[in-house]
Amino acid sequence: MKKRDDRAEMPFLEHLEELRWRLIRALGAVLVGCVVGYFLATRLDVIGFMTQPIRPYLPPGQKLFFTTPIEPFFITLKLAFVMGLLIATPVVVWQGWGFLRPALYEHERRVVIPVGFIGVALFLVGAAIAFYVVMPLAIRVIWGFQSQSLAPMITADAYFSFTTTVVLSFGAVFELPLVLLMLVYLRVISADFLRRHRRIALILNAVLSAVLTPGDLVLMTVVVMVPVQLFYELSIVLATIIERRRAKESAAAAGSQAPGPGAPAPGKA
Repeated sequence: MKKRDDRAEMPFLEHLEELRWRLIRALGAVLVGCVVGYFLATRLDVIGFMTQPIRPYLPPGQKLFFTTPIEPFFITLKLAFVMGLLIATPVVVWQGWGFLRPALYEHERRVVIPVGFIGVALFLVGAAIAFYVVMPLAIRVIWGFQSQSLAPMITADAYFSFTTTVVLSFGAVFELPLVLLMLVYLRVISADFLRRHRRIALILNAVLSAVLTPGDLVLMTVVVMVPVQLFYELSIVLATIIERRRAKESAAAAGSQAPGPGAPAPGKA
């Protein structure tokens, strides 16, 4: 199967030069996105929007606390950076696609583009579910551990760090089935490989969940670990379907190429 152009046959140094310029363009897009994100964070009250999950649990009129004079500035910078990455994602993906495209075959290119759109959609769905569903549930669970001897003093930095981690990690979790299915499609792994390494995946899942949501075992399980494992099991089911369909297509192709009952054997007149 032929490739569309000959750029994949460029010398190694020319590939490095092209990669360097594409990285520069991608970093420039991230920088511009951060500037736009800072403008949006300061003009549209993004901080107020992100406090929606915890607002019902705060006393009327109370805001989040900050403990150092420079803390609000750093919180704004962090939000601007995250928003900048999201804004620059189309440009970054386009630069990566432009670098990889010459090395892909025609059928691979037809798969990559829709997969890219599906990946973005899955990330946004995962992030939205984390913000509107998981965060309120998680805060409700955390609030249930209060007692008469404890009084909450929620700092802005702790809250926004927690919220950002949960939202981004949940968006990444929703990419897991797509990544695994792409690896199965490219024959890098198989459904049997996923089944045999289920225990290892479970251990890695627990470690990753503990890193993303430290300090609370219940929250770790609810927020990250269960969805990741469910997506892993879903990937096994979908990978099995893909392999069975591929086997049927191969069998059908082999049957259509086989000689009929009255056809002469190969090599005979």
